Amino acid sequence: MRAWLTAAVVALPLTALADEGMWQPYQIPSLEEKLTKMGLEIDAKSMADLGAFPMNAIINFGGCTASFVSPDGLVVTNHHCGYGAIQYHSTPEDNILENGFLAKTRSEEKEPVPGYKIWATESMVDVTDKVLTGTQSANNGEEYYNTIEANTKALVAECEVSEDYRCDVYNFHRGAQYFLIKELEIRDVRLVYTPSMSVGKYGGDIDNWMWPRHTGDFSFFRAYVGKDGRPADYSEENVPFQPERFLKVSAKGVENGDFVMVAGYPGRTNRYRTADEVQTYFEAIYPKSKVAREEIIELIKATSAEGSDARIKYESTLASLANYAKNFQSMIEGYAKTGILAKKVGEERALLEWINSDRERAKQYGDVINRLNALIEEDHAHLDRDIILGYLRYNQMTSIAARLYRLAQEKQKPDLEREPGYQERDWDGIKAAMQRVDRRYDVEVDKAILALQLGKYAQLPASERLEDLDRVFGLNGTFDAEALKTKLDAMYATTDLGKAETRLAWLDKSPAEFQASNDPFIRYAVATYDAKMKREKQAKDLSGRLLQVRPDYMNAIIAYNESLGLPVYADANSSLRLTFGTVVPYSPQDGLVAVPFTTLEGLAAKATGEAPFHASEKQLQLIKDKVYGPYKQESLGSVPVNFLTNLDSTGGNSGSPTMNGRGELVGLLFDGVYESITADWSYNNDLSRSIHVDSRYMLWVMKHLDGADNLLEEMEVVK
Repeated sequence: MRAWLTAAVVALPLTALADEGMWQPYQIPSLEEKLTKMGLEIDAKSMADLGAFPMNAIINFGGCTASFVSPDGLVVTNHHCGYGAIQYHSTPEDNILENGFLAKTRSEEKEPVPGYKIWATESMVDVTDKVLTGTQSANNGEEYYNTIEANTKALVAECEVSEDYRCDVYNFHRGAQYFLIKELEIRDVRLVYTPSMSVGKYGGDIDNWMWPRHTGDFSFFRAYVGKDGRPADYSEENVPFQPERFLKVSAKGVENGDFVMVAGYPGRTNRYRTADEVQTYFEAIYPKSKVAREEIIELIKATSAEGSDARIKYESTLASLANYAKNFQSMIEGYAKTGILAKKVGEERALLEWINSDRERAKQYGDVINRLNALIEEDHAHLDRDIILGYLRYNQMTSIAARLYRLAQEKQKPDLEREPGYQERDWDGIKAAMQRVDRRYDVEVDKAILALQLGKYAQLPASERLEDLDRVFGLNGTFDAEALKTKLDAMYATTDLGKAETRLAWLDKSPAEFQASNDPFIRYAVATYDAKMKREKQAKDLSGRLLQVRPDYMNAIIAYNESLGLPVYADANSSLRLTFGTVVPYSPQDGLVAVPFTTLEGLAAKATGEAPFHASEKQLQLIKDKVYGPYKQESLGSVPVNFLTNLDSTGGNSGSPTMNGRGELVGLLFDGVYESITADWSYNNDLSRSIHVDSRYMLWVMKHLDGADNLLEEMEVVK
């Protein structure tokens, strides 16, 4: 089955391909004819080589993407991707999140945030047969799941020959394919330059997901290694990493109609879900999750004064919450406007007709949708409770205690039998997370989040309540908000987990020491552990059963799409992908056409003097005086700020280098338009648009606004 699947994915008629598609590198040579016609000037075959240009300049930036732009390890990504690091280094006395930061010399660069790393993909190997070995004899879903997990951990252990590398097995096509991906892990990553908030987050949440846009969403870091050139923990003796390849930065940029491409690490798409799943997400999960996020946002703002240390600590959290609250709102609106459910129902009906039109296909796939939907219904049986407890993760004390106790339990097992996330390879990450808490935690905010979520949980029907949680927080019987407040006040007053030295000390303690502790949150972790493990066991059984059914569903879809000459690519899964498109306008609604560029003058027109449209006086004067330098686009008569393309992207592509046909950096992808958010579920060539910060605006800000001449000299700027 695997060999047939691979052939089907790469052997489609090129004439059927649209700009849709997040392609794995090995697929690119099969697209060469189309890409050459679109404007690709470099060899398409070289883009399948992860050790060649431009692929070895592309970096995984921990949930975002970045790229090397100098021979001395200079890295560029989005401002919002560096937000956590910028926030970490900010204080009320030196708020670089608000005011910006520029290291004029290497010695001025900010020390790395604990646990911040970057990864460069070096290889992707199909290991489907090895991952599925032994699954044929599994008697239930849990056995199937555990067999895959054991095979995966063994492959990873074999791959991680030194601490220089991080390996993981990625699931493609929902369990039909597995690839072992090996990445070079660089552990010393320092903040070099970030523009002020008035540039990097211009427009704020108001402009988020909107067009026209005028945001300078970029920041710079530097990768360091030991003197031997190998990855190393932070040391003043470390030297800048020397990448084999880096991207030149274009001062010419792009014009309307130009070809562009993006390489990056898109997070998750859901284009191969069933109609039942579509309905559940858009009619239940997204609306409920949107409300949950907005409630936490309002609570954090009400509990921390603007500009206070507490607010600075939660700025990154607020940005993340707001980003997806607006994303979910667009999902809900797009669902109503674009008829996604009706489209999915029609596609499903057509798939079933195709399956049932052939006896062998009917025998192989005839009941796969019903089987899958039955498991999906089981998975969503406790939806309200799952959402409430899912957002409990924003409470740090319960999360920290539970993680520490789980680590103590897992340490009692041989390494390959430990739960993923708690093996020896993960211990440094857990330690770093414990170190970061001090700049991400405030007692009053954390307490308020816990009270909010427990209050919502307490309103659930008795059948949805969890005995262990009720017992720990005294939530049996009629809910008493004052009694809960008193209990939480006492817990926070007597815990020591708010201290870094205490958290770090617990990393080395035994389960018996946890069980003997009087710390209230440690006692919470111990008291809820057994019940959590029972629920986890049930979840693994269900996941295993889904992993048995989804590949059949995916293989049916792939075969059907192939019969129609439609593009076949795997849903995004945070692995390295390429996507291609064109600089184009779009029509978001009847009678309105949005042009593909914004300018400095448009930015100035939005300025109000108040956040989030608080352009500085210096920037406004430069614009008024038409100080464009060499970055003016003649067709616009100004410096372009942001531009639109129709290439296919999603979350995780943030920070991805936008390249022209020669592989030169012409911008950074940082967002999508409001109307395109539903493309995570159903791509629409007319409305799906990505937003990029133009390289010319980046260079203009660096040169004329912030005086980052040292970085301009370091980069190779193509004029």
